[in-house]
Amino acid sequence: MERTHVRGGSIEVITGSMFSGKTEELIRRLRRGLFAKQNVQAFKPRIDNRYSESDVMSHNQSKIQAEVIDFPEMIYEKLHSNTEVVGVDEAQFFSPTIVQVCMNLADQGLRVIVAGLDTDYRGRPFGSMPELMTVAEFVTKQHAICMSCGSLASKTQRIVANAHDILVGSGEFYEARCRLCFEPPIIQNPLQSTENKVKESTWNV
Repeated sequence: MERTHVRGGSIEVITGSMFSGKTEELIRRLRRGLFAKQNVQAFKPRIDNRYSESDVMSHNQSKIQAEVIDFPEMIYEKLHSNTEVVGVDEAQFFSPTIVQVCMNLADQGLRVIVAGLDTDYRGRPFGSMPELMTVAEFVTKQHAICMSCGSLASKTQRIVANAHDILVGSGEFYEARCRLCFEPPIIQNPLQSTENKVKESTWNV
């Protein structure tokens, strides 16, 4: 549910897989706030520099000016006294304090719109997004199109070999996949890996 006028504060979460239009929807809502003559501010994590260093920008190149921050509490420092609508993109990259920051802003009467991935490339809940969805008044689940079969996609498939949990990128690293086409990576237990090496060295003796 979308509102251009808020009586009291609220938190709206826009979530889904990569390429599902989360940032596009965030920008659309922020622009509607501007059309409604509201004072709007957008924030993004410094780590997200795929398309722009200073703007919130979608895969389709839609953009809106943003404040770049390193941690959630910087929102307090950069927030204008007359701001009515706050947008936060790529919220999954922020520390857990993003939840309390968003709650504090909403408690002060601001409309807070947050966009972020709900699950990572392994299919696990990503960062603080689950908790943000819990405390939000409104949650919108976006869907992409599966790059394998063309059905609705809700998963993010990493298509390169990289074991790092955080790998910022776009189509060169990731695809949207449906539940059936999603192939979560097999992560070997470090202890099991060590045991295998010991066995191999024993056989080689």
